[in-house]
Amino acid sequence: MSYRIGLVGKPSVGKSTLFNAATMNDVPEGAYPFTTIDPSVGEAYVRTPCAAPEFDETCQPSVGVCEDGTRFVPVKLVDVAGLVPGAHEGRGLGNQFLTDLNETDVLIHVVDFSGTTDSEGEATEGHDPREDIDFLEDELDAWYLDILEKGVRRYADKQVEDIDPEDVLGEQLSAFGISPAAIKQTILAIDLPVAPLEWDGAEKEALAREIRKRTKPMTIAANKMDTPAAQDNWDEITTDPAYEHLEFVPVSAHAEKALKNAKEQGVVEYTPGERDFAITTEDLPAEQEAGLEQIREFVDEFDGTGVQQVLETATFDVLDLKAVFPGTASGNWTKGPFRDCFLLPADATAEDFAYHLHSDIGDGFLHGIDCRDDRQVGADTVLDHRDVLEVVSTNQ
Repeated sequence: MSYRIGLVGKPSVGKSTLFNAATMNDVPEGAYPFTTIDPSVGEAYVRTPCAAPEFDETCQPSVGVCEDGTRFVPVKLVDVAGLVPGAHEGRGLGNQFLTDLNETDVLIHVVDFSGTTDSEGEATEGHDPREDIDFLEDELDAWYLDILEKGVRRYADKQVEDIDPEDVLGEQLSAFGISPAAIKQTILAIDLPVAPLEWDGAEKEALAREIRKRTKPMTIAANKMDTPAAQDNWDEITTDPAYEHLEFVPVSAHAEKALKNAKEQGVVEYTPGERDFAITTEDLPAEQEAGLEQIREFVDEFDGTGVQQVLETATFDVLDLKAVFPGTASGNWTKGPFRDCFLLPADATAEDFAYHLHSDIGDGFLHGIDCRDDRQVGADTVLDHRDVLEVVSTNQ
């Protein structure tokens, strides 16, 4: 499976540009609302150091690529339809937006940090990006609250059946991928009694917000950071205590797309995520050369264009995934060395990895072998990022 990263935000902030820059797909872009009507899905990549060099092997990826010892592991990137305030009430493309959003694992909220688009996605000046950060969280919280309140009402109707409240709420909120046990844990984490009929409005709002934060984790792509206005806003917003719960990444989607286009044209040598590139032709038009030098200044100051970095922040920091390589302790590769690299949850065990490979392999799991030190590991051994594991199963 591939994890799905949702690109969200109001219209005209550069979501489609970032999507195209990350995937090199060609979806419509434009400075007007609802450029994206239906969600576009493409393949993007996150980086991790390849394990192959540690085993004196040259990897042969079945998917993705490996460049100079860096493995690019695929993820699904979803450019979700533009959102406007009132979406939870069906305004704009709200209902479609929320449905598409629920099929993603983690969110990247693309925010125009230059302040040149208003709350409706129209051109303006001096708009405060904090309003956009707040409105998306408020819309999602209102959506969660509406469904939570339906669950509370269902529980009120079922009291005579002597049923646990978390079971009723879990059924109502199941579309968000949260279990009854996790709901109870969340209720207790914010010091509420497990008694829905005793909650007041503020307590229900707090619970809805906490469930949203746990089931739809988010990072902020501070887009258009190649402008002075965005850089001024960055310092003020990222030090605001109100946003301590969010990860911010400075981004210029325009710069990333320009570099990838130049690479395709043979004008530059560039590896996505790197903080530098080399111009490979001497006959560039003066205007293009000047534009590339401006991009060079940006990527040097901000350690890259930010497109690759925000994907990896969402994947490894916010969603807390780890990369694991199937290996062989004997060094005898039947299908080529290090063909695969999989992304797994932080708490994934050796047995979980076996089931990830195939349900039959999981059913017949005997033990794993840590290929770095030829050490046998049991089913409940929690794997580390970049582990190389051979699975021994009766069903292989």
